[in-house]
Amino acid sequence: MDFWGIVETFFWSFAFIAYLFALFAIIGDLFRDHKLNGWFKAIWVLFLIFVPFLTALVYLIARGRGMAERSQKAQQQAQSAADSYIRQVAGTTPTDDIAKAKTLLDSGAITQAEYESLKAHALSGTPKA
Repeated sequence: MDFWGIVETFFWSFAFIAYLFALFAIIGDLFRDHKLNGWFKAIWVLFLIFVPFLTALVYLIARGRGMAERSQKAQQQAQSAADSYIRQVAGTTPTDDIAKAKTLLDSGAITQAEYESLKAHALSGTPKA
């Protein structure tokens, strides 16, 4: 195999893999779109099977903007879910720690010096001893 044969093999391999990525993105978008009727989803899938390149091109042109919006919405939902989970498992904030220490000080369970120490730890971000 000569040099140009290798280049051609790489080109067609790249084109095929890029097409697969586009195909999976289109199929994922079809099932992510809740406004599209199930019959229209089936028609798009059938056309993707029997006329794949033309259908993918038409889908990207006709529904590309909505595809981007749905993808962005899904990404924002995933980010907010991750942020919520991180806040849940991260524990308390420094404000919460200071409020708890103030409650303990007001109840007489700790001294003013212990309160100041807890407050300094909360504000510095170091773990409590």
